[in-house]
Amino acid sequence: MTKIRVLLADDHSLFREGLRGILNALPDFEVVGEASDGLEVTIKARELVPDLIIMDVSMPGYNGVEATQKIKEEAPETIIVMLTVSDDDEQLFEAIKSGAQGYLLKSIRSRDLITMLQGAVRGEAAISPTLGGRMLDEFRRLSQQPARLSGDEVAVLTGREQEVLGLVAVGDTDMEIAETLCLSVHTVKSHMRNILAKLHLSHRHEAAQFALREGLIPPRK
Repeated sequence: MTKIRVLLADDHSLFREGLRGILNALPDFEVVGEASDGLEVTIKARELVPDLIIMDVSMPGYNGVEATQKIKEEAPETIIVMLTVSDDDEQLFEAIKSGAQGYLLKSIRSRDLITMLQGAVRGEAAISPTLGGRMLDEFRRLSQQPARLSGDEVAVLTGREQEVLGLVAVGDTDMEIAETLCLSVHTVKSHMRNILAKLHLSHRHEAAQFALREGLIPPRK
């Protein structure tokens, strides 16, 4: 029986040790390498050519989403499943767009994790029901966006991006936004980078004014 060769990418060594023990105790998995940051996992993916990479989202250097994109560009056949504490919508959608086969939370039970990983290797999506439901909600929301009568492209902001930009519009700082939405400041900054890229703007307040004018976020009360 050919084993599934696994590369683990997480900046917490104790977590990697525990996951390695779980996987190596099974007859169909073999952990062939570990990485502690995004750059290291891209290098080891090239060297080891694993069947499956279990990737954290928040790591030093490249984050997990950036590393996933780079690895999939070089080795599209490599299966990547995100395993993270973050249930942020934007990170979920960006990970899937970057080529991840799944997105699982670290609160998952080990037996459910194994089932999901085995499914991912067979080509199934490894996404928890809660996150899957949110993806469907976002798909429905996007499908209901009104058509633009002019030829201009309409920027589509996720629900979380709209919340962040709405708080920017009332003058909140990144720290205040993070506290209000129960996010890390790093995640808030990541949302702002994505928002500015989508709107093709360079300043946060300019983005807030544009979004208010175009109806991308609710008007201030």
